[in-house]
Amino acid sequence: MNKQVLALFIPILALSIPVVAIIFSSLTKMAKFKADAQARGLPNPETDARMAALEDDVAMLRRELSETQERLDFTERLLAQRSEVNRG
Repeated sequence: MNKQVLALFIPILALSIPVVAIIFSSLTKMAKFKADAQARGLPNPETDARMAALEDDVAMLRRELSETQERLDFTERLLAQRSEVNRG
């Protein structure tokens, strides 16, 4: 693999790992809240509000991750074009 290509992947990977960690952390918190609410058997407005906030956070993080993946795909295509131009 070309060193320039590898140099571009390092920051993209470094930015993607925390985003994925945040998503999984939020999903874990949501699961705990759901389990707590079911164990109590009573609807809790505070828990419902926190769940809604967490769901919004997860949706936002999914959008950000999707955008990051689109940027990665664009970068890969751009690098592939450059390598084809350099070869030809």
